[in-house]
Amino acid sequence: MSELGKLLILFGGLLVLVGLLLLFFEKLPLGIGRLPGDIVIKRDNFVFYFPIVTSLLLSLLITLLLNLIFSMRR
Repeated sequence: MSELGKLLILFGGLLVLVGLLLLFFEKLPLGIGRLPGDIVIKRDNFVFYFPIVTSLLLSLLITLLLNLIFSMRR
């Protein structure tokens, strides 16, 4: 049961970190969220934004981070 508690604390900390990054998302110098390949359609009273490349990049980074964390536990 204590392993589950540690895992929940880890995921909670990751959620807090992601939340803080989202708060300061526009201020990041990396250009995340405005990468080439992200789809932006602007019309008169409508803006559609689909950050497909940003999503793929963040998914890759999170996967690598979690694999590193879980490989250390063994």
